[in-house]
Amino acid sequence: MSGLNFYVLAVFAPILILVGILGFVIPKEKSLTSGAPAYNFFHIVFGVIGLIVLYFNHDSSIRAFNIGFGAIDLYQAAASFAHLFPEKYFRWTRVDDILHIVIGAALVLAGIFG
Repeated sequence: MSGLNFYVLAVFAPILILVGILGFVIPKEKSLTSGAPAYNFFHIVFGVIGLIVLYFNHDSSIRAFNIGFGAIDLYQAAASFAHLFPEKYFRWTRVDDILHIVIGAALVLAGIFG
């Protein structure tokens, strides 16, 4: 498989893991994003899941991950604005909100049209 969805996830999954790890390392006062432990753990777990999905190299699973995670990102932006779960655990910043909208929309579009 060498389609767009595969390449998107091949780049995105390691970035998720890296972002999660950096969230534990970068001091909160120097970070533009949340850095909440639950949020960092979330990124690491979903990055690992993304790598596992890639390993099995099944087109519909890769596409489903991109669409599903994109939808989760869009939900997180909406939840931040509407003060919904898991706001108190993830403690999003406006930078997180912008990233969720941009990345979420890109993942959904790649999943649908890729």
